[in-house]
Amino acid sequence: MCTVVIRWSAGQPVRILALRDELTNRPFDDPGRWWPDHPDVVAGRDRVAGGTWCATRVGTGATALVLNRPQRPEAAAGAPSRGVLPLLGVAHGREWPAHVRTAGMAGFLLVLATPDELVTWDFDGAGLRETEHPPGTVMVTSGGPEDRKAERHLREFEGAAFPADWHRLVQAAPPSDDSGALVVRHERDGQVFATVFGELIEAAPGRLRLAHSRQPWTTEPWTELAAGE
Repeated sequence: MCTVVIRWSAGQPVRILALRDELTNRPFDDPGRWWPDHPDVVAGRDRVAGGTWCATRVGTGATALVLNRPQRPEAAAGAPSRGVLPLLGVAHGREWPAHVRTAGMAGFLLVLATPDELVTWDFDGAGLRETEHPPGTVMVTSGGPEDRKAERHLREFEGAAFPADWHRLVQAAPPSDDSGALVVRHERDGQVFATVFGELIEAAPGRLRLAHSRQPWTTEPWTELAAGE
């Protein structure tokens, strides 16, 4: 995951835009109930490592998302994959760090959004830094402040209605080689790293509404999924 916008206030459904940037030849499955040991969780599944970038637990309305961070780009041998983190986040809430060994993991930012709170954990390879966010609209990105995405786009999302206007903001421009663009496409050394997936999520305890697309910048309809209704 590389760009996440979250709007929340206490007791209200959480509204999220999640844009995943990845190598275009890395296979993945669309959101579904892929994990028998997490039957209440809806998430996309990475076919290489078996984890996910974004997971929602229908019963609680909690959504957890993981973004790669640049401070430690490679994991140590034998360290857990970052793809386990969203599953742990929705299963254990703020207690998730007690259920995984983060030492040796590659750098990440984990987002946990619920109807009661929005918390992020930033891991730079040495330790976790936890941040509680006040109600409102928040944008987090893999590049952090350095990529200037929030500086360029957050104000537009703050003033836009969910989901229709957020959808239109994603469709405002095609993929770009600009690291500050919402949807990107970078070609390097024969490989393509690009925006490969977009999700619009509205979650409350017992109810999930999700729309997703593998080409979120186009005008093609997004696939809709509902659970708990």
